[in-house]
Amino acid sequence: MTKNKLIKNIQKTLSKGDVSITQPAGCQAISLYLFNPDVLEGPLSHDEAQAVVAEPAYWSFCWASGQALARYILQNPALVAGKNVLDFGAGSAIVAIAAAKAGAKRAIACDIDLDALDAAKANATLNNVSIDTSADLDKALTDIDVIVAADVLYDPENMPLLARFKQSASLIILADSRVKHLGDDAYKLKQTITCRTWPDLNEFEEFNQVRVYHAVGEEV
Repeated sequence: MTKNKLIKNIQKTLSKGDVSITQPAGCQAISLYLFNPDVLEGPLSHDEAQAVVAEPAYWSFCWASGQALARYILQNPALVAGKNVLDFGAGSAIVAIAAAKAGAKRAIACDIDLDALDAAKANATLNNVSIDTSADLDKALTDIDVIVAADVLYDPENMPLLARFKQSASLIILADSRVKHLGDDAYKLKQTITCRTWPDLNEFEEFNQVRVYHAVGEEV
């Protein structure tokens, strides 16, 4: 997967879109192809703004929770070492890449956005690690030991996944800056980490406080 392919993908919604290699401030051990803000010399046109809102290239930003969770895994490699790890809602795949770097037996980046999977492959190559990709959660959950997920609860329709994850893996590690109350007591708060989306979107400060949770699978 090449940089040119990622540029082509981002230009589906932003005609002057570009990506560049950068190290997110919250996890500088990992390099990523992300949106290059230097292309924004002025305001977006109305059509471009509408397109970005309708079909945002989430993969082209490294969200606060993704950085925090990737750093957390790199600091606690025993959580994933030698295990099959699924990164759900992977986006740029920073968390899957962190798992691979931390010694995961297998790391899978799962996302319904095929452009995100292109980015995942490119970013894995950039970091000299091997990861698998999947757009099919049902298939990806086969033989998984650890599920990691960052900022996937912004959509209320994803909340039932909290229960499903517990049925599918022995350990779930969740990072979220959007939802303060998960509504599932199995998820225990382990740490709060301060991070900012990269490139910085100047989000509200509350979205820069990332809570990291663990849950033990029900089959254990």
